[in-house]
Formats: sequence, C-alpha cells, structure tokens
Amino acid sequence: MTFMRFENIKTMKNLLLALISGVLLAIAWPTYGIPFFIFFAWVPLLMMEHNITRFSNIKKKSLTVFCFSYITFLIWNSVTTGWLYNSQLPDGSKSLLAVLFPVLTNSLFMSVFFLFYHFYKKSQGTYFGLMFFVAIWMCFEKLHLIWEFTWPWLNLGNVFAEYHQFVQWYDTLGATGGSFWILICNVMVFYTIRIWEAGRKRKSLIKNVSMSVGFIVLPMVISLVKYDIYSPETIGTINVAMLQPALDPYTEKYQKDSLTIESDLLKLASENSKVGLYRAPGDPKPNENIDLYLAPETSLPGIGGFSERGFHNSLLINNIKSFLSQHPKSVYAGGISSYYVYKEGEEKSSTASYLERQGIWVDNYNSAIQILPTSQQPEIYHKAMLVPGVEIFPYIKVLKPILGNAMLDLGGTTSSLGVSDERKVFANPYNKSVIAPIICYESIYGEFVTGYVKKGANILTIVTNDSWWGYSQGHKQLLVYAKLRAIETRREIARAANSGTSAHINSRGDIVNELPYGSKGALTAKVNLINKETFYTKSGDFLSRICIFVTGALLLFIPGRKYLVRKK
Repeated sequence: MTFMRFENIKTMKNLLLALISGVLLAIAWPTYGIPFFIFFAWVPLLMMEHNITRFSNIKKKSLTVFCFSYITFLIWNSVTTGWLYNSQLPDGSKSLLAVLFPVLTNSLFMSVFFLFYHFYKKSQGTYFGLMFFVAIWMCFEKLHLIWEFTWPWLNLGNVFAEYHQFVQWYDTLGATGGSFWILICNVMVFYTIRIWEAGRKRKSLIKNVSMSVGFIVLPMVISLVKYDIYSPETIGTINVAMLQPALDPYTEKYQKDSLTIESDLLKLASENSKVGLYRAPGDPKPNENIDLYLAPETSLPGIGGFSERGFHNSLLINNIKSFLSQHPKSVYAGGISSYYVYKEGEEKSSTASYLERQGIWVDNYNSAIQILPTSQQPEIYHKAMLVPGVEIFPYIKVLKPILGNAMLDLGGTTSSLGVSDERKVFANPYNKSVIAPIICYESIYGEFVTGYVKKGANILTIVTNDSWWGYSQGHKQLLVYAKLRAIETRREIARAANSGTSAHINSRGDIVNELPYGSKGALTAKVNLINKETFYTKSGDFLSRICIFVTGALLLFIPGRKYLVRKK
C-alpha cells in the first residue's frame, strides 16, 4: 500500500513537470509573452521523461511519457493558437473543428517526435539521447516547413519575433538557428541539474551554470551590438502606399460587387496618390509621387476570380491601368483570386479540378499580380505555400476517401489550389525596385522567402488577409513573424493587410510605421531598396540539413555499437 502511494506521488510530480513545461512554452510566445522563459521551458519535460525512464516502476513507461508530453504540447498549442476558434462557418457560427483539428493534430505530431527521443535515450543513455533530442526536434521543424501538413507557427526560433533586437544574428543562421540555440540551452540547463543531482559538487555546478548562462547571454549581446551598428547599403528608395480597405471577410469581401470593391480601393489610392496621410518621421515628404500601390491578398475581384486567359479583356484590370495612366511611373501590385481554364488536350496540373456542369478542367489560384499602365500583360504569381485544410487538402489521394468533405467544417476546401513551382519577382521600367510578391502564410517560411531574394528581389512585399480570426493573436503573430524575414534577408518590407495591420518594416526588423487593425486607409512609406545578400540567404537552413545527417548517424550508431559490444 505504501509502495502504491509512493508511486502515485511520483506520478503526480511528473505530471506537474509536464504541466509546467506547457505553461512555460505558452507564456514565452509572442505577442503577449516573455521569450526568455523558452531557455528552460523544456527542462521540466526532460526531467519528467528522465524520472519515468530511470526511477519509475510503472509498467507502461513509454505510454506514460507520450501521454504526459501530449499534455505539455496540448497546453502550448491551445494557448498560442487558440485564436483559430474565431474562424466562422457559412452560417456565422464559430468553427470548433478549425481549432480542435490543428491543435490536437500538431500536439500529436510533437508527442510522437518526443517519444522518438525517449526510445533513443532509453536505448543509448542520457548523453547520446540529448544529442538525439536536439537533432530529431530540428528534423521535426524542418518537416513542418516542407510537408503538406506544414505548420511551422510554433517553430522555436519564432519566439523572439517580438524582441527582434536579440536575434539580429538570424541574418547568418535564420530562425532555424534560433531553434537550435534554444534547444541547446535547454539541454545545457537540464544537464546542469542532472550533474548536480548525481554528484552535488559545487565546483561542477558553478562551471555548468556559467556555461549555460554564457551560451544564453552571449548571442543576445552580440545581437544588440549588431543592432546598434547595423547600417544598410541601399541602392535607392521607392514610395509605397499600402492600401487597407478593411472589408469583413465573412460579410463583405466575397459578397460585395467587384466594381464597388475596386472603386473603394482606387479611391484609397487616389486619396494617397501623393505621400501625406499616416506618415512617419523620415518618410516621404508630402506631395511626392507614389511609386507602388500595394493592395492586400485577394483584394480583387471579390466574388469569383480573374480568368488568366482574359486579362486583356478584364474591365477591372483596365480600370487599374486607367488609374495608373493618371499617375506617371506608378505601379499597382496586390492579391487576386484567379483561375486557369485548360483547353482540350492541354496538359493539366495535379491540382486541376473537373467542373462537370461546364465540362471543363480548371485550376484555381490565390495569386499576386503586378499591373503597369502600359499595354503590357500583367505579371502573375501563384501562392506556393498553402494553408493546410483551407487552401490545400493534405495528401488528398489518401485522406479524401477517409475524411470526405470534413475539411469544409474547418472553413476549408475539398480540393487544393494550384501553385507556382518557383518564386517569382516583379520588376518595372520606372525604378530600380524588384519586389517579392509574398502572399500571407508564405511570410512564416524563412528559407522559402530567400528564394525571392535569390531571384533578385530588393524589397519584400507581403499581401495578406488575416482578418478571418478578428482582433486576436493570429494577425499579431503573423505580423511580428515578418520581422524575422526582414532580418534574415536584410530587406525592408511593405505589408498590406485587408483589415490590418499594414506596416513598413525596416531591415533591422523594426516596425517603422503601421496602420492599426480595423482602420481603413492607406499607409505611405519611403522604403529602401537593398541588393546585398546575407549569409542566410545564400545558405538557407543548413543547420537543419546537418541535423538530418546527425539524426541518421545516431540511428546508424545503434547497430554499430551493438556490433562492437558483441565483438569485444
């Protein structure tokens, strides 16, 4: 009886450790949290796993580790991405599945990868186990950047998005370097605690604590110095007007007449055809001409989409051209919904859908467009990183027969949008700007964004409609994640959002000026053009690739070690 009570106490202690880790991970997250908790947020979870593996007498140790870690990740996911609940169904009610599916699923993925660490550590010991923990979690984050269930929202390197002054070295290692740094720091703190528990040696404690503190503090000190002395090498500037129509995505944006929506957009542009309203200190002086009018994601046409075969006949596009002809050397760029109808016998993409009533094959796109006042055909780019469940049905051939139309309950889709295979940039004959047409969700992908820069982009533009979740952490987090892209590439950002927050972000990650959420208007800014490539732009997520190799090596180490033991 006493033994059972003792085991129950130990179990409750381990459950408490799992709960503490979940809370620490949650309260570290932007934009409400304090990121410095992240350096020891994993430690209670690692202690829980170690206690169960080494000191518990329960029979199903692995299942217990999985369940307790699932609780940790459930807390983390629920608190940081619970704003997904604001998604609405067609009848106007909240979509419970829109939050339950990603939260429960992502927590499951995280727990499975933590269980991989548990199995390896149980087999190979603490030292090699901790190496495997860092490597396997980096692999997990890389997987979340490339597969169809992609959801890198909680990749650890994002945690300093609000406190970007401390991670200026992301221009060298990127946000994935931040993840690696955070994991190593947690491992060092955990190892320090374990060494102290095993030996109680003060000298060893002081040494390990000093190393842990140094590894945490030194990169931040270097970053602060870098932030203070950084000065961009610019090749020129352009004046940008970021249009913010503030249309409700559920009751206005896709119900209003297309010409009415366009008229309102062009009215905003016309009122700000000269720089003036919402100026920040150092921005263009009043009466300077606008070089780029930037409209948000899917700002046109409202209902339906543009046929990519009929741009030249489009009344909406010709209206924009007419507007631009009154503003010499100005360019319009923004987000549109578009589609491509295949001719008979034309090769179709894997995402093409057959419309039985019309008897045609068609691809639908979430696109960015650039329009010049000349007769030149508009340039088009199709969003490549799609939101799982909403814009892409993950692994549709396998899951559609199982799930059917369940994605509709997430406010999602029963098919997938088409994509561009490569990044595309927009240049124009009037100035030196080469813009990266980043569309909404794409702005959380570091290495992906460097693809635009490698194509010659000297300014990043982000067009977004993140008002689906109302005034919540959703649009706030997406905004501050963009600051990391500015640092990684050392490019300035012009961000146009449907309802907010539209913003000008400089190449240090500072938000120079912004148009608040819910405001209707246009934010004007003088944006620097920068050509120099950073180390991260050239190398990308090389730390992740190294960790994939290390993971493979550590797995191969298991049979190799057994062979050597048998040989001896």
